[in-house]
Amino acid sequence: MKDFSPLEKKLNLKFKNKDLLIQAFCHRSYLNENPDFYLDHNERLEFLGDAVLELIVTEYLYQKYPKKPEGELTNWRAALVNAKMLFEISKDLDFNDFLLLSRGEAKELGKARQYILANTFEALIGAIYLDRGLDPCKEFIKKYLIKKLPHIIEAGLFRDAKSRFQEEAQEGVGITPTYKVLEEWGPDHAKHFIIGIFLNKELVAKGEGSSKQEAEEKAAKNALEVKGW
Repeated sequence: MKDFSPLEKKLNLKFKNKDLLIQAFCHRSYLNENPDFYLDHNERLEFLGDAVLELIVTEYLYQKYPKKPEGELTNWRAALVNAKMLFEISKDLDFNDFLLLSRGEAKELGKARQYILANTFEALIGAIYLDRGLDPCKEFIKKYLIKKLPHIIEAGLFRDAKSRFQEEAQEGVGITPTYKVLEEWGPDHAKHFIIGIFLNKELVAKGEGSSKQEAEEKAAKNALEVKGW
C-alpha cells in the first residue's frame, strides 16, 4: 500500500479519515485487479468534488468581479475548471505518484491519464470536503487553482476556440479561417457533422459534433493544437 503522508505534507493537509484521501486516488481499474481492496473507487468523490469546485470558483468570481457580466464569468470559470487545467495542476503536484491503477492503466500515459488525473483532482476536493468541510476546500482551490486566473485572463484562454483561432490566423498568417462540412449523417433529430477548418486551401483540422456549431468549435480547438497556437 502506498504511503500518502508525503502528499499530506506537500499539500499541507492533515486528513482525519485517511481512507478518504486514499479513495480519492483509487481508480476503477485498480479494483478490477484487486477486488478485495477495502475501499471503493473515486467516482462518487469526484461527483461531489466537481460540485464543490464549481461552487467555490463561482462564489469567488461573483464576489471578486462585481461589475463583470454573467457570460464573461462563465467563460472564466470554464477555463479554470476544465480537464486540461486540472490535469496540469495534478501533474505539477505529483499526483501521478499516488494513483492506484491497474497494471494496464499504469502503462497508459496519454489522454486517458490526463482525464484520470483531472478526475482525481475533483475526487480529492470531495474528500477534503467530507473530511474537513468547505473552508479547507476554499483554501486548497485558491492556493492551487484560482492563482491561474490572471494568466487565463491575460492570455485570453477563456475565449472560445473559434475566436482564438481566427485571431491567431489573422495576426500570424493574415488569413481568415473558413469552415466546411466534410460529412453529415443521421436523421434530422440526431444529425452528426464532421467539419473541416481551412486556411485558404489547407485543411488544418477536423471536428465532430451533433451540431455544426459544436463541430466547428472542436475543429478550431484541434487546429489550435495542430498549429501550436
